[in-house]
Amino acid sequence: MLTFTRIKPTHCLRPLFSQCLATATPGPSTPGATPPSNPTFQVFSRNTKRLQRDRSVLNPDSSRRVDYLKDAVAERLVGRLMDIKRSFPTVLDLGAGACHIAKALTNDTLYPTHPPEKKIMNLICTDLSQSLLYRDSNLPPFANPTSPLLPKISRHVLDEEDLSKHFPESHFSAILSSFSLHWVNNLPSLLSQINHLLLPDSPFIAAMLGGDSLFELRTSLQLAEQERRGGVSPRVSPFADVKDMGGLLQSAGFKMLTVDVDDIVITYPDIFALMTDLQYMGEGNAVLGREMGAVSRDVLMAAEGIYRELHGEEARPEEMEEIANSGMEVKGGKVLLATFRLIYMIGWSEGPNQPKPLGRGSGEVSIKNILEGGSRGKN
Repeated sequence: MLTFTRIKPTHCLRPLFSQCLATATPGPSTPGATPPSNPTFQVFSRNTKRLQRDRSVLNPDSSRRVDYLKDAVAERLVGRLMDIKRSFPTVLDLGAGACHIAKALTNDTLYPTHPPEKKIMNLICTDLSQSLLYRDSNLPPFANPTSPLLPKISRHVLDEEDLSKHFPESHFSAILSSFSLHWVNNLPSLLSQINHLLLPDSPFIAAMLGGDSLFELRTSLQLAEQERRGGVSPRVSPFADVKDMGGLLQSAGFKMLTVDVDDIVITYPDIFALMTDLQYMGEGNAVLGREMGAVSRDVLMAAEGIYRELHGEEARPEEMEEIANSGMEVKGGKVLLATFRLIYMIGWSEGPNQPKPLGRGSGEVSIKNILEGGSRGKN
């Protein structure tokens, strides 16, 4: 399933010439029953990613103003959780960031029952960055919580790639992850660890960037660098593809799989506003072997023109007004579109009472006969 949503950021930050986003492709490995303690193939520097998240909250107000994307993804993920008609005593939020899933749980419009019933009793939030994880701990809804829907929250600073070192097997009634897995080096190993930590017949629900995310920025930078420098730098790594995720989940031992895609398209006044937001989200380039230092000004100016020509769109009146109120201008009457493709996945740990496929030869209806318009009986 592919859905399309166009939203816009609630602000426009000052331009900042910084390193652009590079996101995820999982490193290949051979999945087995016992996940390896260290990734066999390194794509990203986890230490660099931790430092980027730490720096993203040096200005907490600017960091909060770019929560529009992560909050939207967390709400979509929680909406999928609400479709499951059971409560969850202990849940792990993997790569929680500033606890966006916990905030989404207090949104009573996401609950199918009225009055809403509390779904999660205890929520363990984990992240690489202590600064990001505790960014809002002294603000509502976490400080002096009044919402009856907010679970009891505990925070743990850890690297999700070594998840099995921190928690016992068969411990969680559900594991969630929102906007984090695209920075994992060895995704097959992590999925196997997650499956081992779940109780029998328990769900793993996640959302990660993938597919053609930010193809507009990627192609504009590549064309600009080719024009100005005569070559292309590895600033943006490939993303995981939706076609791969079902196989990875199945190889990790998950059952009853569901994978779907949601495109969120956000409008920006220029390429600099987009790159600044990515920096404050903590989504900067952490690829090993990347070119160090900021993108040069002449390459950025060329990329801005290419982006506007190839991926610009006439601004709507409300967009023109909002950008003008932020003190910026819409060049040539166009805004730039940035596509974030989210891959949502649900997999269940194996349990004794789960539905199972019937054995071969047990069918009572012939597909061949149905397609030919004949008898519905078995041949």
